[in-house]
Amino acid sequence: MYEKGFMEYLQKERKMSANTLAAYKRDAAEFTAFEASRGITDILEASGTEIVAFLHYLRSTGKSEATLNRKLASIRAFFNYLIKEDLLNENPTAGIKTPKIERKTLEYLEIDEIERLLDAPDDSMLGIRDKAALEVLYATGIRVSELIEANIEDINLRMGFITCAGEQSKARIVPLGRPARAALERYIYDVRDGLLKENKDEKALFVNFLGKRITRQGLWKIIREYGEKAGIEHKLTPNIIRNSFAVHMLQNGADLKSLQELMGHEDISATQVYLSVTKSRIKDVYDKSHPRA
Repeated sequence: MYEKGFMEYLQKERKMSANTLAAYKRDAAEFTAFEASRGITDILEASGTEIVAFLHYLRSTGKSEATLNRKLASIRAFFNYLIKEDLLNENPTAGIKTPKIERKTLEYLEIDEIERLLDAPDDSMLGIRDKAALEVLYATGIRVSELIEANIEDINLRMGFITCAGEQSKARIVPLGRPARAALERYIYDVRDGLLKENKDEKALFVNFLGKRITRQGLWKIIREYGEKAGIEHKLTPNIIRNSFAVHMLQNGADLKSLQELMGHEDISATQVYLSVTKSRIKDVYDKSHPRA
């Protein structure tokens, strides 16, 4: 009933990306359906007790604490919208504590593993494309969604940077580095036109064998297959490459604020997660090197 207005509000005023909008829409619809199953057909009647019951239900179905956190954030935003529209006076999520998340071990690749990964593609047309995609992911640390959504016009080979739309439509410019730049030049000038076939008007930077924008699922599959080819033991994901970028930058002297800007984090606390890896590495070096450690 109120979901359409909520989506318009998130899109126009909060400037959320398509992926984030879709997640908020699913969460709001799931909560509304849960309430309807309990006889509450008007969401304005939902109380804090009902929201807690929804969280307990999600936990009973095996949902993680991170998922519960995201859904609670969506519901909180939904009720804030209803307050903004003068449909409610108080947000029923007030006072509900965010579920504690068990901190997972940060997965990233060592530099020699990254080297093996970047060397894995062959010299075929698709191999040259894949080499460019992997080089860009590691050189920039951009999100997989940003790579997929990138258009050919977002690349400046002469200056050596890529423009990313980022989350909430906040664009940022990220340097490419020489290896990524060289791989992109080879892909764009020698291969991309051949992959486009009849789709010469396609704007996507990376295209599949049909000449259309490469999909998220397609890129995940490509990365996983090259991870296996490179002999990387755990299942490789785009986020592990992003983590590797961040960890290696910090290990080589990058400051946290610059890394935050490069990665497009809204809150620096998201960037600080990577410090735990570098701190443990420094302690290992100290323990092995100092005579009185």
